[in-house]
Amino acid sequence: MSSATPLSKILLMIIILAAVGQMTQTMYVPSMAMMAESFAVPPAWLQAVMACYLIPYGLSQFIYGPLSDRFGRKPIILIGLAIYLVGTIVTLMAPSFSVFLLGSVIQGAGIGCGGAMARTLTRDCFDGSRLHKANSLVSIGLIFSPLMAPVIGGLLSTYFGWQASYGFLLVLAAVVCLVMSLYFQETLPPESRRNDSVIKSYHHVMSNRQFQGYLICLIAVFSGISVFEAAAGVLLGSTLGLSATMVSLLFVLPLPGFMVGSWLSSAIEQRLSSGKSLFVGSVILLAGALTVVIPGYFVTVTIETLIGGAFIYFMGAGVLFPAATTGAISPFPRHAGTAGAVMGGVQNMAAGLFTLLAAQMNVNDQFSLGAILLAMAVVSGLGLLLCRRHKMAPDAPVTA
Repeated sequence: MSSATPLSKILLMIIILAAVGQMTQTMYVPSMAMMAESFAVPPAWLQAVMACYLIPYGLSQFIYGPLSDRFGRKPIILIGLAIYLVGTIVTLMAPSFSVFLLGSVIQGAGIGCGGAMARTLTRDCFDGSRLHKANSLVSIGLIFSPLMAPVIGGLLSTYFGWQASYGFLLVLAAVVCLVMSLYFQETLPPESRRNDSVIKSYHHVMSNRQFQGYLICLIAVFSGISVFEAAAGVLLGSTLGLSATMVSLLFVLPLPGFMVGSWLSSAIEQRLSSGKSLFVGSVILLAGALTVVIPGYFVTVTIETLIGGAFIYFMGAGVLFPAATTGAISPFPRHAGTAGAVMGGVQNMAAGLFTLLAAQMNVNDQFSLGAILLAMAVVSGLGLLLCRRHKMAPDAPVTA
């Protein structure tokens, strides 16, 4: 199956599904000041929106992954999208900030199916270098959604109010649901589905030390990105007093760095090795964090070092994501749904918790944000050191 599956078709399905979740995560960022005024809450409270979205987004993947191993990918995707649509309607009709947060929780719980399947579907169809290439292309494709989301959100909120962004997400999710129901072809045939004990399947995946190391790397890198996305809107909009349109333009500038890194990751893996990709990505990640934290120690916020450092950090993340994802999920062809759920669930839940912690810490200066990015870069490197000390055990059937 891995050699015959066309890259373009399956990658398009993955990208449009996961794009809904990616756009939800960043669409509201340029509107944070406007939303804070509308709900009569401090601007820093808006960082809690991302946390309330990411935590259920991560938790729900622990349910979607094993269910998809048992019942197939397509029904799980359609159920998740339906739940997301309900959550988006709640956010649009929310009379208060607490109800709005409830809508964000429902959104995350629903679209968690996309997070789990983005990792699972590639493993269903590819392996080896083809899997690394597929993960790199998915990373490049997915970055366009959060790249465009703040621009679209900024324009919509400027002319129609912040609710227009969530109206856009409602229409987008409805269209994706229709497309997936009509055109998506099941990637897990009935004969390949498993009825293993869920607990034993999770233990099989999570007990592997090398998988744990890659997971630590992914958690740290993604948490750094999430904290930046949550704090950047406050720093640019409230601290510097920039307009929603300017915030949206500055916010997206680091994201092409992720695209460059994803391309670089595949190129290094093909010419050298995946280990070299991981090393290069770690160095770039550390350089980006230092670019933010060192100037931030002397000045509250400077646009050049904040955005420039984030660009470098995102580039390192772009190199690491496909390499670490491939290394973690490759040995689990029989438990791709479970492994994908663990990766997506844990890293998103952890990112949500870190983002919520950052909101409680009231991260409103560049040094605080840079310190978090630096800590995440160090933790990522420690996770990769753990990988080098342990060889991955091959995937084996798990008895009920």
